[in-house]
Amino acid sequence: MIKAYAALEPGGKLQPFEYDPGGLGDHEVEIAVEFCGICHSDLSMLHNDWGITQYPFVPGHEIIGTIAAKGAHVHNLALGQRVGLGWHSRYCMTCSSCLDGDHNLCVQPESTIVNRHGGFADSVRADAASVVALPEGLDARSAGPLFCGGITVFNPLLQFAIPPTASVAVIGIGGLGHIALQFLRAWGCRVTAFTSSASKQQEALAMGAHDVLDTRNPDALAAAANRFDLILATVNVKLDWNAYIATLRSKGRLHFLGVTLDPLDVQVFPLIAGQRTISGSPTGSPASIAAMLQFAQRHNIAPVVEVFRMDQVNEALARLASGQAKYRIVLQNA
Repeated sequence: MIKAYAALEPGGKLQPFEYDPGGLGDHEVEIAVEFCGICHSDLSMLHNDWGITQYPFVPGHEIIGTIAAKGAHVHNLALGQRVGLGWHSRYCMTCSSCLDGDHNLCVQPESTIVNRHGGFADSVRADAASVVALPEGLDARSAGPLFCGGITVFNPLLQFAIPPTASVAVIGIGGLGHIALQFLRAWGCRVTAFTSSASKQQEALAMGAHDVLDTRNPDALAAAANRFDLILATVNVKLDWNAYIATLRSKGRLHFLGVTLDPLDVQVFPLIAGQRTISGSPTGSPASIAAMLQFAQRHNIAPVVEVFRMDQVNEALARLASGQAKYRIVLQNA
């Protein structure tokens, strides 16, 4: 039996919950959970904001732990090896995306917290293909958020072959944005942080930004016209997207990583005139996750985390919902 914490209804408090995972599949591993990050997606799923949650619901998809058991056909991972598991726990392995190496674009993936139980537990199971070994020297306590928030902001650097000479801005200095600043600075880019919080300006500079623009000041936005090759939008609120598009250079890209549920209200002419692009992307493939972990280890990049015990899960969720967390929250099994 796996011991976990589950909500029984939308927005409900998490409570102790046990379930029998059944026999271990030939291509599966069971991970003894040491740490599990809390992502805003866990909150969205808890409240069924996306209309896909099934209850009892066990959140948790930023998992760090050790291999406790493995199926007969798992040869790439060893018992006791420290690994991580992110948003996806299984891929079809037969669609064109999987065959191209873009497993994160699989047409029939299994998500770690969709129609299955996640990592707010003592153990979790997944196909070995979706599990990535943690490099030596990477801090296990803070590594969990890299498997969702980290790869979400790192993946565009790979997908769009962003050069180190690029000028890149980040909208929102929170759970995603604070990791993005670190990656972009180490990548070699000229980094600008867009923030509406005066208290975050010095923190943004300390985490890698060369410049900080106050988004409450329309003059500051206007002065940034034609400055950026790439803007990463990590927020989940509606903004004046046309004002940000105006800060893009020709062939610049406004790229969405935060889930903004409101329709985009954008003027087409500036896109056509400057050959600008609006795009979005999910997490990343296992290969991209492995590359990100190596990059993080090499450049001493780590999410800033607050750690709670696993049995403090409801307090931790309330802390995240308050918007006061700096910048990711991680649950730790005793």
